[in-house]
Amino acid sequence: MQIVEVEAKVIGRKRSPIAPWQVSISQEGLTLRDLILDIVDAEVTAFRDRQEQQRLPQILTKDAIAWGMEKGKITSGDREFATQSVDLQAAFEAAIQAFSDGLYYVFIDDRQYESLDEQVTLQPQSKVLFLRLVAMVGG
Repeated sequence: MQIVEVEAKVIGRKRSPIAPWQVSISQEGLTLRDLILDIVDAEVTAFRDRQEQQRLPQILTKDAIAWGMEKGKITSGDREFATQSVDLQAAFEAAIQAFSDGLYYVFIDDRQYESLDEQVTLQPQSKVLFLRLVAMVGG
């Protein structure tokens, strides 16, 4: 099992839309397609876990209150709201289609991968960067 650091950036923005995160990759001999699908799967699972945590009541610590104040919202969970449903297959298809359409590039350890069928080489603590492109207005 390999742990990779994943980061998402958007061209033209100084800050990343989200903080880098880590994903466990269990396969060896991956193609870029396999790696993208593993990362999508991990993120959908994490999203579902976060939703479940929001439905459970939580005890607020001083740190949790301070973090909530910094973000502008303090919550203790126990929410009775409709949860979003995520179709994993649709998420896979959207990620692969977006790559095929050139909406984002993938770099692994500063090397750009351009084909979904290209073999991916992961090292211990490899870094994966998803670089999203932004369409020009009127272009």
